[in-house]
Amino acid sequence: MTKDHGPSIKDDETYEALREDGASKEKAARIANAKASDDQSPSEKGGKATPYEEWTRDELYQRAQGLDIEGRSDMNKDELISALRDH
Repeated sequence: MTKDHGPSIKDDETYEALREDGASKEKAARIANAKASDDQSPSEKGGKATPYEEWTRDELYQRAQGLDIEGRSDMNKDELISALRDH
């Protein structure tokens, strides 16, 4: 039986599956809640954002800063891309 994770988690089953697969609590909650929302479709292909490879290092750094990725100031462009994708 799926555990109730409280009112902040809208899809407990998806949340647990993501956590078992190694997703962070924040990432699992974000995906589970998006999946439970009628306004969002997290399993569908996303928008038209440019690939990280086309971003400047400064743009990547700002995105990493917004996501509070640790060690970002010492990362080069490739390391920032990897960290952002792993987040």
